Amino acid sequence: MRWGPDRWRFYRLIGREVARAGRAASARLTAPRDILARVRVTGLVIAPQDLRTSDATFADDIYAGLFVFAGRSLAVSGRSPFDYTPPSPEWAEVLYGFGWLRHLRAADTALARANARAFVADFMAGRGDPALARPTPVAARRLISFLSQSPLVLEGADRTFYLAFLKTLARSAGELERDLRRGLPPAWRLSAAVALCYAGLCCEGIEPILRRATRILSRELDRQVMADGGHRSRDPRFAMELLLDLLPLRQSYLSRSIDPPEALLRAIDRMLPLLRLLRHADASLSHFNGMGATAADHLATLLVYDGTLAQPLMHAPNSGYERLEGGRIVVVADVGAPPPLPFSRNAGAGCLSFEMSSGPQRIVVNCGVPASGAELRRLARSTAAHSTATVADTSSCRFLAADGWWGERIAADWLCRRLGPVILRGPADVKSERPHQEDAVVLAARHDGYAEDCGLVHERRWRLSGAEGRLDGEDAFVRVGKGRHRPQDVAVRFHLHPTVAVRGEAADGVVLTLPLGEVWDFRADGAALAIEESVYFAGLTGARRTDQIVLHLRVGETTRLRWSFTRRAVPAA
Repeated sequence: MRWGPDRWRFYRLIGREVARAGRAASARLTAPRDILARVRVTGLVIAPQDLRTSDATFADDIYAGLFVFAGRSLAVSGRSPFDYTPPSPEWAEVLYGFGWLRHLRAADTALARANARAFVADFMAGRGDPALARPTPVAARRLISFLSQSPLVLEGADRTFYLAFLKTLARSAGELERDLRRGLPPAWRLSAAVALCYAGLCCEGIEPILRRATRILSRELDRQVMADGGHRSRDPRFAMELLLDLLPLRQSYLSRSIDPPEALLRAIDRMLPLLRLLRHADASLSHFNGMGATAADHLATLLVYDGTLAQPLMHAPNSGYERLEGGRIVVVADVGAPPPLPFSRNAGAGCLSFEMSSGPQRIVVNCGVPASGAELRRLARSTAAHSTATVADTSSCRFLAADGWWGERIAADWLCRRLGPVILRGPADVKSERPHQEDAVVLAARHDGYAEDCGLVHERRWRLSGAEGRLDGEDAFVRVGKGRHRPQDVAVRFHLHPTVAVRGEAADGVVLTLPLGEVWDFRADGAALAIEESVYFAGLTGARRTDQIVLHLRVGETTRLRWSFTRRAVPAA
């Protein structure tokens, strides 16, 4: 980490987090010591619905001792999965979150029920690594899973198991309440509040928890869900997972004859239309700011609840997303600044990137986020993994990383454990507008993510003419600032979906063939064109090799280049 603004931001962040840690420790010392002892669950009243779809074939794999989570697999050979070292941290989060119990419930057999009860009993007996089970998001997911799958786990159970299960629920609720007294990241606070509301509605004997959790839930939803329905993290995956919990939570309030909080109703109504803005015709969401492979069945389930089944939202100014539609063509663009630091642990440096599809066929994509792997996730967050411009082979955001002298590395490692690999600095001045044109849809945007280091502002303009089957674009790199900056190498990337075939490479363009037979011409003026290898992290079966169109140029003074995607006319039969 070089001396300069980034290093001072780093030291200010250390000071702020040390102060927050001190306040949290003081709050724990002054809080009631018997919080866990005061939580007593005397019975279960309801089991909330789990909207996440299930697959009985997973139950067969689990019975055979094969656990496939987050793109990794583990064969347990007749032993408990809690006796093994997890193949990845993401795999461990899924295992200890117990959301996979729904697949055993889908099998609806006595063997599946016995299996589920045995796995839960292993966990309640203390098998596994407590450090992996304890993080707040994992504990919150586990509590919701135990409650929603309680009919599966408890059917045929004896009283001893039933009482131990209730005690586990009580302990989990108490620990999450204690977590809320600490300085949790905002998204973790929201997850804990949702889980505690479920516990208060489903369990007898902990009504005070429900009242406190409802207040916290209302406060956090009002703070974290923006006016256009986006979550402040700008992460479509988090928004989708949150909605999969909020919709059954709303029904759980009604099942107990309790009015759901207004903040919950407002959040659901706002969030559903935003998912339609980000959705392509192949039933997947755009790959921005933490979004990987889309569970299309989960998304379809959510959109059934959206009362505005007609046109999707086109303009999300708070979330920083825009949608252009013309005929069969859909363009979704990221024209927003990075989220605030506490929300940026999954955000990418993809300002002014876009994705494009024609009907159910994806053409231009971002690389997306892989299911697991810290190093791969770091690469997927870089500007080079997005369909936008990269200047001087650097990202438009600076991420928290453990570098510098040994003291800074220790401090950065401590910060990463508290906050995750957050964004220290990114574009601050991001503007967009949609000029009116009669025969086309136009979007123009700019960001200053390279102004401080390279003296350049990136401007991009999209013009979509659906009737002509054409997307025209223009990238401009404008010199700013009074200091002298040397010429910079710029690469403008267009990552292609793995199903797109590239042929006919020429100096100014290429021909793209889509899987359903459409043929597109890409042309560019003002830069050297090359076809380079890329990787698509967001495939349903894991990472896949693909291609990217790269426009290379060297920018001294203000420079502009133009490019276009044009669909060829289908010959008459």
